[in-house]
Amino acid sequence: MEERIFYSSSPTDTQNRATPNPPHANKKPKKNKINFAEKKNNTINSLHEVESFLNDLKHFKRYIHLYKFFK
Repeated sequence: MEERIFYSSSPTDTQNRATPNPPHANKKPKKNKINFAEKKNNTINSLHEVESFLNDLKHFKRYIHLYKFFK
């Protein structure tokens, strides 16, 4: 059986090879400042939408009742 020889790169080449830096686990994303005026407007709009939806449900219930009555 013939013996095979595998040559690898020289040991000095592996020692000089730069290793990648590990990702920083302590990096936090930048926090944006809170715009209270915008939050207030969004909250008011959301409450208005909820109120409109609930009023529509009351009307819808009335229509269902009339539909059953005339059926």
